[in-house]
Amino acid sequence: MRTQQISTHDAAGTQDLLPWPALMEEIARAARDIEAGRLCAPARQAVPFPGGAVMLSMPATAADVGIHKLVNVAPGNRARGLPTISGMVSVYDGETGQLRLLLDGPAVTTRRTAAVSMLAVSRLLPGGPRHAVVFGTGTQAAGHVRALLDLHPGVRVDVIGHAPGRAERFVSAFDPDRVRPAGRVDPAADLIVTATTSATPVYDQPARAGRLVVGVGAYRDDLAEIGVRTLADSHLFVDDPEGARHEAGDYLQAGVDWASVRSLAGLLADRPPEGAAVFKSVGCAAWDLAAARCALRFDHVLERNSS
Repeated sequence: MRTQQISTHDAAGTQDLLPWPALMEEIARAARDIEAGRLCAPARQAVPFPGGAVMLSMPATAADVGIHKLVNVAPGNRARGLPTISGMVSVYDGETGQLRLLLDGPAVTTRRTAAVSMLAVSRLLPGGPRHAVVFGTGTQAAGHVRALLDLHPGVRVDVIGHAPGRAERFVSAFDPDRVRPAGRVDPAADLIVTATTSATPVYDQPARAGRLVVGVGAYRDDLAEIGVRTLADSHLFVDDPEGARHEAGDYLQAGVDWASVRSLAGLLADRPPEGAAVFKSVGCAAWDLAAARCALRFDHVLERNSS
């Protein structure tokens, strides 16, 4: 029997296998598969390390592919000059269970999270954002800024940091004509992205038609980036309803009516509502499986081009 070659990709190589349009297409496919029961993605398991670190295990399977994302989150690594998050995504053939790919875990997480947000943006701001504001200066903020620049050539992005000088240092990695530091939300902004780990809301303006709010940072019930004033009069969406009931701190602290919260699959299937909207993303292994499908597709292209 012929042994199948295993491809291993570092962070840069993993990003190359996940172009935005194709990745968004695969996430939409995965969302439909979840709704139809064709994809299994159980809740992630967290196993503690000493010193406040944690190992996160996230498997998912479908008929064509299976994945296991194993990442470690070690906050103490900042003081050591090491990345806070490390790990990998292993990709398996759905029929044989054989290992096909090894992908960089943080790169997959950053890329697929931004792609989920951009998929929601494409539905809830169908004309595309013209002026975005991003709260945060970490990895997820950078991933969202890059996605906005790549997918929306005319967009301007303001970045708001929580400490003096953070936003200025952050924007130096991008085109200064398109990405700028800011101290407040410009009234003309039509897209707000919160990508922080704040325990108190960083954005709590009244809901406004024509302005979409996307929250990606608050992933525990004790965190909240988006305030009650914004949520109270907005149409509410989440990427993963099951996970959100335990992890979407913004929604949990606001006491939202979960019967009124719609899923990503529902957003893709139905006509988008009129009026203000909030899309909350907590992440799930289904989106990592979508990234794996995308990576397999483009890994084959690279193989053909190199042969």
